Order: sequence, then structure tokens, then C-alpha cells
Amino acid sequence: MYFAAVALLILSGVLYAAGHRELGSYSADVCRYGGMFCDNPTLVLVGAGLAAVWGKFVSIR
Repeated sequence: MYFAAVALLILSGVLYAAGHRELGSYSADVCRYGGMFCDNPTLVLVGAGLAAVWGKFVSIR
């Protein structure tokens, strides 16, 4: 689950950069497929946080 949290964290950063047109021509392609998330990448960031909390919750040591 930590892998999913890290992947979502990285995706949130990419969507944030694409939403601010910092990726050049790649920004238009990213925002075409994930338009809602380019406008509000915090949704993906919240998902990353929830995945990390869930991973911590289910890990038994």
C-alpha cells in the first residue's frame, strides 16, 4: 500500500505541474486525460494520504 501512496504522491506532483503549464507541450496531453485532477491535484494528494494511513493501519509488526 505504501507503493500506491508514493505513486499517487508522484502523480499529484505531475498533475500540479501540468495544471500550471510547467511541463511544456506535455502539459496539454496530461490535462486532456485528467482534466479534473489538473484543476485540483489535491484530490490525488488526499488519496495518497489515505493510502499511506491505510497501509500503516493494516501493517502488523
